[in-house]
Amino acid sequence: MDTGNTAWVLTSAALVLFMTPGLAFFYGGMVRSKHVLGMLMQNIFAMGLVSTLWAVVGFSLVFGDGGNGWIGNFDHLFLWDVTDLDGDIPGMAFVAFQMMFAVITPALITGATADRLKFSSYAILIGLWSILVYVPVAKWVFNGWILDMGALDFAGGTAIHINAGVAALAVVIVVGNRRGHGKEPMPPHNLPQTVLGTGILWFGWIGFNAGSALAANGIAAQAVVNTHLAAATGMLGWLLVEKVKSGHATTLGAASGAVAGLVAITPCAGFVGGASPLIIGTAAGVLCYLALAIKEKMNWDDSLDVIAVHLVGGVVGTLLLGLFADTTVNDAFDGLFYGGGLELLKDQFVAAVVVGAFSFAVTFAIAKSIQTTVGLRIDEDAEYQGLDQSQHAESAYTA
Repeated sequence: MDTGNTAWVLTSAALVLFMTPGLAFFYGGMVRSKHVLGMLMQNIFAMGLVSTLWAVVGFSLVFGDGGNGWIGNFDHLFLWDVTDLDGDIPGMAFVAFQMMFAVITPALITGATADRLKFSSYAILIGLWSILVYVPVAKWVFNGWILDMGALDFAGGTAIHINAGVAALAVVIVVGNRRGHGKEPMPPHNLPQTVLGTGILWFGWIGFNAGSALAANGIAAQAVVNTHLAAATGMLGWLLVEKVKSGHATTLGAASGAVAGLVAITPCAGFVGGASPLIIGTAAGVLCYLALAIKEKMNWDDSLDVIAVHLVGGVVGTLLLGLFADTTVNDAFDGLFYGGGLELLKDQFVAAVVVGAFSFAVTFAIAKSIQTTVGLRIDEDAEYQGLDQSQHAESAYTA
């Protein structure tokens, strides 16, 4: 066992866990005050339910070596026999690190469906989604056929961001728009809270990306720099276009742009260097901002822009990796701009399309089944009352 590598992976696991309450604050500040506890609860609840499912069966189905390229096996059910799974770090350190990925991925969906989901039905949704969607996709990307095909995903551009972004779209289509959407203002109730959440996400993303090196080495150091620079330029790119198009550079735009840059660099973090993270972050900030127009045109009520930031940002990063991958940083593959030809770009495209199609189809089926049985969406009176009182009998603020 390498104690330095072990310490870094354990620290990174803690950083990634901290991202989930950071996400709760990020989203929570953007909803109306009567829904804020509902948003916070949906996010922190994922820490309880998904962690349990991961320990019982999820880890085994993703990283059980006796399976095939499509799904693992039950060798590690209830975390049985994981002592020496990953070389010079304890197996349990790897379990913990990957657990935090599994936790935050379904939580990302909540930003698109804000103000509308029954809490009990949300619990069913993310439980089923974690097993039926996240587990097989994580297997393919991190330990299965997509990895074997040659597609790269350092820390989850396809497995996490494209996956959750497409799933968010599917659930939004099933539950429909918020009542009053497009007819009455629904402004963020607490942007300082959103900025706090942005800071926690930016901080935790260091562990998210650099921890994926699974070692305290040069690739991890490169991933730290790449992650920070992509967030910085993602913010600048978003604000520049926002200023040109709307006349103002907003606090919400700064937060959204930084997260867009973080999303896009996630698949690339340990594979690119030099000016590449600056370019990737800027492209993400610009393209994710422009993607906001899609939901308006399609009349999708993606409340907090999960589709524009996570789906589009994930696709941008996944495809740009096919251009900017550099074997002087990591000896995996060279991208098109570094003499590697079109092969990696083709594999990245296939990975993005397959993950997106699978996630949409299965998520839509899960959401539709819940909606037609126990009901996924709250009723009209509960929606006007707010999630806080109707679902939890609590209020975030007192008069």
